[in-house]
Amino acid sequence: MAEYSIYSRVRHWPKRLLYTTLALIVLLVAGVIVVRHIYDANLQPVSSSKQQTVITVQPDESVTEIASQLKQQGLIRQVWAFERYVRNNSLGAELQAGTYKFSPSQSAREIAVQISDGKVAVDLVTILPGQRLTQIRESLIDKAKFETAAVDAALQPSLYATNPALADKPAEASLEGFLYPDSFQKSASTDPKLIVEQSLDEMAGMLTPDLRAAYAKQGLSVYQAVTLASIIEQEVSKSSDRAQAAQVFLKRRSIDMPLGSDVTAFYGALAAGLKPSLTYDSPYNTLIHKGLPPGPISNVSDSSLNAIAHPASTDWLYFVAGDDGNTYFSKTVEEHDQLTKQYCHKLCNLN
Repeated sequence: MAEYSIYSRVRHWPKRLLYTTLALIVLLVAGVIVVRHIYDANLQPVSSSKQQTVITVQPDESVTEIASQLKQQGLIRQVWAFERYVRNNSLGAELQAGTYKFSPSQSAREIAVQISDGKVAVDLVTILPGQRLTQIRESLIDKAKFETAAVDAALQPSLYATNPALADKPAEASLEGFLYPDSFQKSASTDPKLIVEQSLDEMAGMLTPDLRAAYAKQGLSVYQAVTLASIIEQEVSKSSDRAQAAQVFLKRRSIDMPLGSDVTAFYGALAAGLKPSLTYDSPYNTLIHKGLPPGPISNVSDSSLNAIAHPASTDWLYFVAGDDGNTYFSKTVEEHDQLTKQYCHKLCNLN
């Protein structure tokens, strides 16, 4: 009879371990191949359709937000695949704001590269949100290639005196704040006046009777509301935070406390031909002067207009924009200082 012991069983373990390890390696390699295949498949064009869709990439828009917009418009297969391609190829910092035309026949790779190269649609004029009138003027000249004299003539507010968007604008005020951000078709014969008219018409459509009534409840004229909305547009990058920021400014105004907005101070300095400054004493500097500045400091989007009409039911008195794109709210100056030290270094120039 052959002898059998536990030791003879143990001698088989190294071989079994080898087989198990090899099997795991094979499964791992197969898994990587499958994942890579799925990834590559989701970078492929959605279809063979050549129909073009216009997409506007906003300044400071995240890769996820861009990808979500592309997915919603049926231009890419999966948000995660687009994000991964951008990340793997270090394109995140290269994505440029502007208006683009894409078709479902383009791959996610082609779309990402087009945005990173800034190859915008040449037959469209785009007015971006949060832009000063001087920036819009420069864009119309430098990017849309309109003649300087034609642009300057088109930006004269007297040409649009009957436009409903300007019904509450002081006679001496410019079009600052009232050119609604959007993309407009342009041909070789287009007059920039047409672009301005279309933008003002969109602004008039945004200023609905309900919105105007909501402003009146806040004790604001439409011009004052647009002014405050322009500050919100500049101060707060996330639309979801804007109603809370509106509450802060409206509360400060109601208790005769300075609005304390850095961006208004910057605007006053820039308007005087100086570098952005917190200390330059202009009527726009709400760090120095109480109440609203004389007028808007940029154009506005619908989220800022709605934030002023429907502020959050909170009780904040301070907020700071963090380097991470979030806005942090507080009730006391001590809490505000702590949040500033914690979250705002680059933007607040803290060490």
